[in-house]
Amino acid sequence: METIEEIISTLKHNKMRTVLTGLSVSWGIFILIVLLGAGNGLKNGVTSNFSDRATNTVQMWPGHTSKPYKGLKTNRQLNFTEKEIDNLKENVKESDEETGIIEKSVTVTYKSEFGNYQLKGVDPSYAKIINLKFIPGDGRFINSLDVQNNSKVIVIDKKVEENLFKGKPALGEYLKVGSVMFRIIGINSKKEQFAGTQVYIPFNTAQRIYNPDKKFWSIAFTTKGLETKQANENFDENLKKTMSQTMFFDPKDEQALWIRNAQRDYIETMNIFNGINIFVSIIGIFTLIAGIVGVSNIMLVSVKERTREIGIRKAIGAPPATILISIVIEAVLITALFGYIGMMMGIGLTEIVNFVIEKGASQNTSDMQMTVFKNPTVQLNYVFFSTTIIIIAGVIAGYMPARRATRIKPIEAMREE
Repeated sequence: METIEEIISTLKHNKMRTVLTGLSVSWGIFILIVLLGAGNGLKNGVTSNFSDRATNTVQMWPGHTSKPYKGLKTNRQLNFTEKEIDNLKENVKESDEETGIIEKSVTVTYKSEFGNYQLKGVDPSYAKIINLKFIPGDGRFINSLDVQNNSKVIVIDKKVEENLFKGKPALGEYLKVGSVMFRIIGINSKKEQFAGTQVYIPFNTAQRIYNPDKKFWSIAFTTKGLETKQANENFDENLKKTMSQTMFFDPKDEQALWIRNAQRDYIETMNIFNGINIFVSIIGIFTLIAGIVGVSNIMLVSVKERTREIGIRKAIGAPPATILISIVIEAVLITALFGYIGMMMGIGLTEIVNFVIEKGASQNTSDMQMTVFKNPTVQLNYVFFSTTIIIIAGVIAGYMPARRATRIKPIEAMREE
């Protein structure tokens, strides 16, 4: 207790030195946590956008030819038919869950309520490809029997239920889509990015009712076994060659077929964020080093100033070990206290930012759920590790000069100015 009281008295007597030492520690920890939090926030925000659909999703759209091909002229409008889906299933071994997508803007009516929504004719695999969400009690998505039987069943987004049913349960009710009645079998709780509010019916039913020419504008499927960027780029190239066989276009025609490969985009994004994490970590390490250097310099000056004091204490019989322990404890107290302050300030700032982001997201009623920043919190093991490093540095910075000072003869120490 006497040692602690002596240390506290010394700290009070040297307030400026104590504050400067503490600021070096707090600032280093604070900046490190903020930098790591910013990196995590960016990574979490962008990766959450990929979670809205399977990361191994590929979607295709037909375009216009910009090159002649086997006697066919340029500027031909291409389109998909069921032949392209069969070609995909038979010849693209990496494809897994496939579906054609028929899209049409329709008026949906329930009793006296109505609204304009996007209708999609899809196969059962669409729910896995886009990761649609059905909470307990909200029914199911389209299944294979619905497709085989050309059933007039419909799945609606939660927003449709809210708009048309005004709080009443929609499951099992009938909706009028244009002039055709459909029975509601499921309610999707997940919004699709950029797609607005939608309703879904079996692909075959959509072909028969809304698409007599059997042509449509999108195919989506999942892939398997494509783990690298190069593998995905090769796959895109081979996919174009395969589709050109039934659609009759030059495989090198960049305008003929548009491909969005989510797996390739995901891998590229993760590589970018790995680089960002390395960059942020390097900056954080240098910030810590700056804090360590600041603590070390101040502790060196502190011990240098107390060389005369150490000589007097040795002259009146104080053991060198006691003097050394008091200086080391002083270094531990300063670095631990101010390290904790910097840690709490950094954690507090990231939590406040996270609270503001979550509150803004909960108040966002739009259909678009894109975000670039989400949950910028930092794992506590990083926080405690960096704080421990600062404390150890402070102990070493205090111990080394103190050990040297306690070895000086009392008469020589007392001559120090």
